[in-house]
Order: sequence, then C-alpha cells, then structure tokens
Amino acid sequence: MIRREFEKKKIRREKIRKRVRSKIFGTPERPRLSVYRSLKHIYAQIIDDTKGHTLVAMSSLSKEIRDEVKNCKTKTDVSRVVGLALAKKALEKGITKVVFDRNGYKYHGRVKALAEAAREGGLIF
Repeated sequence: MIRREFEKKKIRREKIRKRVRSKIFGTPERPRLSVYRSLKHIYAQIIDDTKGHTLVAMSSLSKEIRDEVKNCKTKTDVSRVVGLALAKKALEKGITKVVFDRNGYKYHGRVKALAEAAREGGLIF
C-alpha cells in the first residue's frame, strides 16, 4: 500500500517535471538552477542547456561545505548552507541571473530554503 502511494507521487512529480522542463530552458545568459532532493541530501546545479554543460554544482555532500553541514541541526538549515555556497560559487564564475527549476517538487521546505539562500547570496531569479 505504501509502495503504491510512493509510486503515485513519483509519477505525479515526473509529469510535473516534464511539463515544467518544456517551458523552462537555460541559456548562456541565464542558465537553469535545478534542484534535486533525496531523503537525506539536497543537490543543486546551474546548467547551460544549449551546450548541455553543468556550470556550477553544489550538494550537501560537497567537500567545500562539509564542516558547515555537520553543524546544522535540520535539513532545512543544510539547504540554506548549500544555497549560499552555490550562489557564492556562481558569482565567482560570473553568473548572476538564473532560471529556477524546482524539478517537480513543491516550493516549500528545503527547496524554498535553498532558493531563498541563493537569492540572499546574490543570484537573481
């Protein structure tokens, strides 16, 4: 029973992701910020879809922020740290504007925390 509900959620999220991806497209001037979350970790990438290259990537497993992540008490706090680190790394590479792709997840909780931290860090979307 629980497995069926999980599969239904997965199918629903895939439909949403496909519909959104048909409308959201990263360009060299304004790349796409894509978020993926698992039960334990959160991952974010800034992608140029025209070339198919990942310009910047950051996750809760990244070596650069490992010490900060260990000090966090909640997964939402970890998402904030990842968002700030991603924004800092993007600004170093000259990326200021992005298109936000939440990958079918609701704009709530960890996804929202990452997005708001990226905005605080200087990214515009």
